[in-house]
Amino acid sequence: MSNPAPALTLSEAERPVLEALSKSQVAAHREVQRAQVLLMAADGFANEWIARVVGVNPGTVRAWRVRFAEDGLKKLGSVKPGRGRKPVIPESKIQEIVELTQNSRPEAQTHWSVRTMAARTGVSPAQVQRIWAARGLKPHLVETFKLSTDPHFDEKLIDVCGLYIDPPENAIVLCLDEKTSIQALDHTQPSLPMKKGRGETMTHDYKRNGTTTLFAALEVATGKVIGSCIPKHRHEEFLAFLKTIEKQVPAGLQIHLILDNYATHKHADVKAWLGRHPRFHLHFTPTSSSWLNLVERWFRDLSDKALRRGVFHSVPDLIEKIEEYIQVNNKDPKPLIWTATAESILEKVSRGRVALQAIKQN
Repeated sequence: MSNPAPALTLSEAERPVLEALSKSQVAAHREVQRAQVLLMAADGFANEWIARVVGVNPGTVRAWRVRFAEDGLKKLGSVKPGRGRKPVIPESKIQEIVELTQNSRPEAQTHWSVRTMAARTGVSPAQVQRIWAARGLKPHLVETFKLSTDPHFDEKLIDVCGLYIDPPENAIVLCLDEKTSIQALDHTQPSLPMKKGRGETMTHDYKRNGTTTLFAALEVATGKVIGSCIPKHRHEEFLAFLKTIEKQVPAGLQIHLILDNYATHKHADVKAWLGRHPRFHLHFTPTSSSWLNLVERWFRDLSDKALRRGVFHSVPDLIEKIEEYIQVNNKDPKPLIWTATAESILEKVSRGRVALQAIKQN
């Protein structure tokens, strides 16, 4: 019989790390086993006994002891070159799949699926999926994207971001926009209620009962909303909404409005009214940059929570539901916090312009 191996020596710093790893619920199972083996070895237990308790081979116990004595904690979770599971697919095949995914399309189709790529390259759909997942490739998804061509993009962006991040004193910052053509939709049959194993149902077809336009101004600091539903969205209606804001905002505050470049916002009558009300300051977002206006985010919540699954028998019914949502919002408002700096956005836009120019040249 061979002599038992001497107890493994652990430093005061190494033992707590191994003890924490041996009890981990999230670490890789192999790493947990290795920590348990090393702790038992440090307590003087024989390799064969440790192997039986942990569920590995005695040779594995000896190998882990030797490697820990050589490398310590530095390479505890790494696998030596040449060890471990060998790749089933050669690297050249993986590169081919990645190249095809990024730079080609299947015949008569707009994008690759795991099955079409598997048929094209001679591997299984599961292998294609693993290759895509490891590299963050998602050919089934498409996202909207557009770079603003506004010649004053930079200065407008810096202006708006400055209002979000460092608002002026004795002033209120409001994000204003119109949500146009909100439809009062009624389904052709009543919805079936939700029950176990099945969600609420509604018919795929619907009846149109008219539309309304919501003018909304979101207060950046508090999340409160000033809103008004009006049949049209001409400059006359915009002026009426500005007068509503004028009445609701305390007289001692300056009013900074963030809004888009819609023509009604720049009408001569609007400019004349603003000239008579100098506490109003308009800050226009760059063209094609609705994402810069926080009220658009609030509009999304309104659509998701109150409109998309709603049933409205008439336009007055729709307006009542919208006004109710605004009232509930204002009882317990939650501000939308803007965190991106103008510098970080400009850096991303610069990279996007370079990439877009490269595509155009090709």
